[in-house]
Amino acid sequence: MPVHQVEVIGAGGIGCVLGYWCLAQGLDVLWIDIDPGKIESGNRSGVHLDGHPPRAARFIHFQDWKPNPRATVLLCTKCFDNLTVLERLGDACRLVPVQNGFDPVLDERNHSLEGIASFVSECLPHEPRTRITRQGRLYIGRRRPDPIDDVEPVLAALARGHGYRLTRVVEILPYKHTKLMYNAAIGPLAAAAGTDNGALLAHAPTRTLFFALIRENYAILKQANVSLARIGPFYPHTVDRILTRPWLARTMAWCFYPSLRNTYCSMSADLRTGLTELDYYNGHLIRLAGQFPCPLNRSVHALIRRMERLQSEPGFHQLSALAEANLATSRT
Repeated sequence: MPVHQVEVIGAGGIGCVLGYWCLAQGLDVLWIDIDPGKIESGNRSGVHLDGHPPRAARFIHFQDWKPNPRATVLLCTKCFDNLTVLERLGDACRLVPVQNGFDPVLDERNHSLEGIASFVSECLPHEPRTRITRQGRLYIGRRRPDPIDDVEPVLAALARGHGYRLTRVVEILPYKHTKLMYNAAIGPLAAAAGTDNGALLAHAPTRTLFFALIRENYAILKQANVSLARIGPFYPHTVDRILTRPWLARTMAWCFYPSLRNTYCSMSADLRTGLTELDYYNGHLIRLAGQFPCPLNRSVHALIRRMERLQSEPGFHQLSALAEANLATSRT
């Protein structure tokens, strides 16, 4: 029986972890990236996952990539790269996106499966060396009610990975939307502040702002009649109720602080380049909201857009006006 072929587009934290475990289980893995340093390092010394032996690997530049129609393609890029990738990919390959945001271009493609990761993996710059900084799950489920493509060898390989737990679900969208509820709060706020994710919980003004944005995200999703699922210990409606009780919210914040400390959102690095996934996070929520009030999302969207345009230096001062406006609103 021929070896199942896997093409991983995007050798970042998630792409390196998923490709590593496919490689470890004997699948034929090719990474596609645009970073010359990462490609050279990967071909020379392999892919590295902290706590596990390095594995010899094959990397190729996106410009030189010709999609293999028999391969399963794990799409692990940022959403703003999807159009370029999908134009090259066409409709011939089995595609399994594993991304956080919501991209209208990707939504138009007739793929059966998608994934969402609740674990956090951080990759070194210009090298395929990554470490899982926060354990969690990899959810894989149907995006459309079509017959599922033959990706069983890939799913079986991923099920044997360490640092996360593969969880197969019937539908992926409830999990993606729940992850968005959190990502669209922690991502832009941590990026604007230029800090790790845990620091948002350690400082009272930003903690209050963070919680308010989670609650607004939940309200948008509920009024849009979007189904939500449980990611982590609580269902979204339970999180919303917890956040209505300040003393309980503060207690829970300190419980979650250790797992978020020294972890960083991908938007933090992207903000310095002037291009983030903001429109696929908060922009998606604003579109879902329609006429439903979403002042915090609109303010956060405007702030990050301004910082992108001006190449502003991140810092807690960037959130001061938002925190003060939120406090004033909560008192009225």
